[in-house]
Amino acid sequence: LNYNKIIGIYDASILDLSNNNLVYDASGKYLIPGLWDSHVHYAYDEDFTDHMSNLFLAHGITSVRDTGGEIKLLKGIKDEALKDPKNNPRIMISGPLIDGKFNVYDGNSPKFPPLSIQTSNTQHLIEQVNALIEQDVDFLKAYEMLTPLQFETLANIAKENNLKLTGHVPLSMDVSTASDLGLNSMEHFRNLELSTSLNFEELWVERTSLLKNKLNLIGSSLRRSIHQKQRMKAIYATDSTKLKAVVAVLKKNNTWQIPTLALYQNYARRNYQSPSYLEKFKVIPEVIETRWREKIKQSSTDPNIEMENYTDWSKSIMEYMHKEGIQFMAGTDTPIGYLIPGLSLHQELVFMSNSNLSNLELLKAATYNPAKYFNLQDSLGRILPGHIADLIILDQNPLEEIKNTEYIYAVIKDGNYMSRNHLDSLMQRENSSN
Repeated sequence: LNYNKIIGIYDASILDLSNNNLVYDASGKYLIPGLWDSHVHYAYDEDFTDHMSNLFLAHGITSVRDTGGEIKLLKGIKDEALKDPKNNPRIMISGPLIDGKFNVYDGNSPKFPPLSIQTSNTQHLIEQVNALIEQDVDFLKAYEMLTPLQFETLANIAKENNLKLTGHVPLSMDVSTASDLGLNSMEHFRNLELSTSLNFEELWVERTSLLKNKLNLIGSSLRRSIHQKQRMKAIYATDSTKLKAVVAVLKKNNTWQIPTLALYQNYARRNYQSPSYLEKFKVIPEVIETRWREKIKQSSTDPNIEMENYTDWSKSIMEYMHKEGIQFMAGTDTPIGYLIPGLSLHQELVFMSNSNLSNLELLKAATYNPAKYFNLQDSLGRILPGHIADLIILDQNPLEEIKNTEYIYAVIKDGNYMSRNHLDSLMQRENSSN
């Protein structure tokens, strides 16, 4: 390495180095590119915000894709990372979720903090989005309460500004239309089931009526009522012909998928209630641990059959999409759902492995693929001369078992070598609270 770049890859036994070089012995170890978590929320809980970057680095996450939050906060975090790239993960930001008249994340409760912006009509959307672009966002995120015209306008703005558009498919639309208009990626397979159901037309008529919001519900309640009425009904009536047609459109348009399987596994299996999971909370801020433990203590221990069925459906959808050539990025939604920043990405890779991806494909989903998504593949995501030195040294081979990504010996961020002791110090509460 020279400064922050890889300059060459050589056989150490024949390489003659001068004493001016700093040499780290990694004999018997394994080298992979730095990992990405392609779905995080720095702004979801501001008690967590200042601690997330250290936790990401401590777990080998050298780049993240923040998919929704207040722009001033996110821009401040990104600017800090740009000033000190050797001690912060790379942060790609969308700014707030771009939602419609009945926006979901409007700050009505801790569960729905103000992560979105409300756009009452198309002109309002244009003004809001142009303001975000002036703040140098890296991509844009559409949300569920947009009208078809608002979504099409947003997609056109994204194309005009050479920005990727990700999001949840709006409840007013079908997946194929959204993909054709320019949705470059989908988060959580959101609302895919509504477009692939035998009772598509029936659900469409009902949903169109519900979206008029005659009961004047707040956005989060309106969305929840529609999901509760339609999601599982659609999943239980999945039409293989419709699914095949929709996935063909996604493939044609190269619409990436970010499944976030760990999020739903956590809710469905209640993994967060196990003593081994609770033990991992020692690395998060004490105020967060106290809050999480109290909520978990109050949560039901009964099986969540519907969520288990939804999780099984998500796994099967990912398996089918993979077979059909759809591209994936690994993301988690941390810190939502008691998912610990950094650690959750390793858990996500294990869950993704259950959908028949090879370990190499899984590694690509968390290294090369996100770099390619942002057109950074010529400088990031691989171990090649001239690429940025974001690297992880592992104790065990991840091509043998993907869970081995968790056994980290050292992290190199922008050419800066971080030993195991240093990584451990990033997770100490007394250090992270400075």
